[in-house]
Amino acid sequence: MARYTGAKCRLCRREGEKLFLKGDRCYTDKCAYDRRPYAPGMHGRMRKKTSDYAIQLREKQKVRRMYGILEGQFHNYFLRADLQKGVTGANLLIFLERRMDNVIYRLGFANSRDQARQLVRHGLFLLNGRRVSIPSIQVKPGDVIKVREASEKSPIIQEAREVIARRGCPDWLEVDGENLKGKVVSLPTREHITFPINEQLIVELYSK
Repeated sequence: MARYTGAKCRLCRREGEKLFLKGDRCYTDKCAYDRRPYAPGMHGRMRKKTSDYAIQLREKQKVRRMYGILEGQFHNYFLRADLQKGVTGANLLIFLERRMDNVIYRLGFANSRDQARQLVRHGLFLLNGRRVSIPSIQVKPGDVIKVREASEKSPIIQEAREVIARRGCPDWLEVDGENLKGKVVSLPTREHITFPINEQLIVELYSK
């Protein structure tokens, strides 16, 4: 499966803001964006004219890169969101939040979405008692996510116990750090997504 394998900090610098792609490292002095808060490349410091299209494109790229999704899949999410009742932009973000890898990250079982995606692909989690390995699975209210017993001694999972206690999780999820278990209490809403995103720009871009 195709995926981005380059430097993640380069993506943050390109978008002009932290996307928190490296988890806790993004909060330390080692963060590349804090040290070089300009676009990568020899012309990164130059001021550039921005058209309406460029602003819309950068917003779409920012969200796509933050959730770690390729262009084709992201566009399919938009088409599904457009067919649903309600506000298309909000529907799109809710689809992204309901992804299995994002839920693992939100629960605190992983330090970043990229790490969560890898853990899901390696089959470390059970969804309603069944082993899953597809990061894009859409969770629904009542779903129970648990670390497999055979994976509980993994160093990453052991570290997650500390992450859960420190980070917490949104109120549409419920986490039991002691038993390494989480539950989807309700569907997420637009208000649960606090990262600065202007989804209307994405809708305008795809509506051209």
